[in-house]
Amino acid sequence: MKLISLFNHKGGVSKTTTAFNLGWVLAEQGHKTLIVDADPQCNLTALVLDYNSVEEVEDFYADNPGCDLSAGLEPVMAGKLTGLSAGNPAPTSNENLFLYCGNLALSEIETQVSVALTTSTAIPAIKNLPGSIGELLRITGQEHGFEYIIVDMSPSVGALNECLLMASDYFIVPTAPDFFCAQAIRSLSSVVPKWNSEVAPFRDPDVDYQLPQDPPKFIGFISQRYRPRSGAPAKSFQRWIDVIKETVSLKLIPALEPIGMAISQDSFAKYSKTHEPYNLANVADFNSLIAQSQKFNVPVFALTDEQLEQAGVIEANMKESRDKFREVFEQLASEIHTMTDNV
Repeated sequence: MKLISLFNHKGGVSKTTTAFNLGWVLAEQGHKTLIVDADPQCNLTALVLDYNSVEEVEDFYADNPGCDLSAGLEPVMAGKLTGLSAGNPAPTSNENLFLYCGNLALSEIETQVSVALTTSTAIPAIKNLPGSIGELLRITGQEHGFEYIIVDMSPSVGALNECLLMASDYFIVPTAPDFFCAQAIRSLSSVVPKWNSEVAPFRDPDVDYQLPQDPPKFIGFISQRYRPRSGAPAKSFQRWIDVIKETVSLKLIPALEPIGMAISQDSFAKYSKTHEPYNLANVADFNSLIAQSQKFNVPVFALTDEQLEQAGVIEANMKESRDKFREVFEQLASEIHTMTDNV
């Protein structure tokens, strides 16, 4: 079982969509997969379940006990030293893909975890909080036989994200081609090593729900949300993609490699087909396809001709775009599977 987090503390980089799309293709390729909505805004949950009101999602949770992350963490958050049990993830329209739902209550958990990270680890009930999140996901994964757990994290540098990332086996950074995302990558060069140091006490074997001894490894970033021209990013977007590549190579990797938090460039090159250091994939803007994707609660590449016809968009270029996105995500999923099996 492999736990992979998607993290960028800058919003608007298609993190949620990528979690859904990547999880969907891994499931299609025969890997039983769990996607986890760890964002209190619950965007992934809304995308998959298509609820239209708070009442609807409350009813869903009531009918499906144990389907959301905050409910699973409730025993530990209530101060119990034990009591974590596997969650009951919700099925999706892809029979091999399941969703561990989000909940606004994760915002309250954030506060408790923040206190735990900064308070003496001598208090048993407190020292278990940081590792309980990852422990819950692993217990759930083992109980249900998931091969992959893909975590959609919120765009913040809060305590919940710190514990989620440091409980992972690997992490990927989705990016958008703009100045702010380049700055975010630079910021991660100091944030992630700081987190790695801060959680050291919670790797102690005396902690019941300890964090893994080995920190997660960065396996690459994804360039997305750009407008294509002649099959490649338009010049204005390519400029920022290049800046992000450079920032990853010159800032992020030198900060992560010495503490064992990045795969080597040689390993990346061995298993990636992009021929661009640490750039896992280039994903263009979904444009008009995204509306149909949201309507039918499937990735853009899983839209059928009939579903496109319902919107009157069965033009040849739409089918071509849909099929191209499928190629991109199938290659991405295959490379991630190979990398995480070998590094």
